[in-house]
Amino acid sequence: MKITKKRILATVAATLVLAMSLTACGGKKSSEYPTKGINVICPWGAGGGTDACLRAFCDAMGKDLGQTLTVDNITGGGGITGHQAIADAEADGYTIGMITFELSTYVPLGTSDLTWESYEPLCRVNTDAATVTVGTKWANDNGITDLASYIDYCKAHPGEVQMGGSSNASVWHIAGGYLMNATGIDIQMVTYQEGAAAAVKDAAGGFIQGVTVSLAEARSFIESGDLTCLGVMSDERNAAFPDVPTCLEQGFDVQYFTQRGMAVPKGIDPDVKARLEKACETAIAEESFVEFMNNNGQAISYLNAADYAAFLEQSATDVAAAMEAVGL
Repeated sequence: MKITKKRILATVAATLVLAMSLTACGGKKSSEYPTKGINVICPWGAGGGTDACLRAFCDAMGKDLGQTLTVDNITGGGGITGHQAIADAEADGYTIGMITFELSTYVPLGTSDLTWESYEPLCRVNTDAATVTVGTKWANDNGITDLASYIDYCKAHPGEVQMGGSSNASVWHIAGGYLMNATGIDIQMVTYQEGAAAAVKDAAGGFIQGVTVSLAEARSFIESGDLTCLGVMSDERNAAFPDVPTCLEQGFDVQYFTQRGMAVPKGIDPDVKARLEKACETAIAEESFVEFMNNNGQAISYLNAADYAAFLEQSATDVAAAMEAVGL
């Protein structure tokens, strides 16, 4: 074949076009990543706890990556729609997302095939522990002063104490199962499809005896004195409520919390994933993010990618057992 100058120029041009195409796809020339803004999927609505945490974390990640991270709230189906969108996104590093506790409930409920293995985890960002929080008047009327006396009362009145969570199969509903499994009590878990705020209000008003929601969600009624938190289901006290003891401190090994973490679609370039992991590690200690989380009463609970994967694997087993305890 005769190699002409025209053929050589055509070959060079084709090579340049291919190189430009690979760069535009993102993830192909991983050493240059990122070269543009990153879309971040939130499976829950704007203004909620997950959304607030994610937006603050994205701001911190953006400082390290040198790009803007834009949150896209894709809601519906109890979080399934957004979680599916993360799993289905192109694995180029330009669409990532925040996965949450509810991911571990979909297979036991039969609502979706999504599990933690549908993603490549980057890090755990936040945990908010459940609590045993009761109506102050009810507690005073029945001599309940701490977690031990609450448990004694429940054992003396099996199936009578009503505790609210949020919607059916939600994180705070399942918290009741953890509490029952860990302490051997039998309580009624009352569900609130409209969310935890309604449960907290009913507990403060004396319509139910208490709630198993987070401190942040019960905060206003605890501060007003209408509710009393008997224990936090964590291994350490909440920085915003330093006087509230953990359940573990009181001799009851019940630890349970919602969790939020960053993940990417499977098949991502390992170098791009490593760059995102580094940005997560840097962001978790970024001053403005730490200040935001402390002011918001949300705990920073960082785990790197490997440790987060191990946590998610164990959580899938534990959550399924707790769901069974509350009849799910």
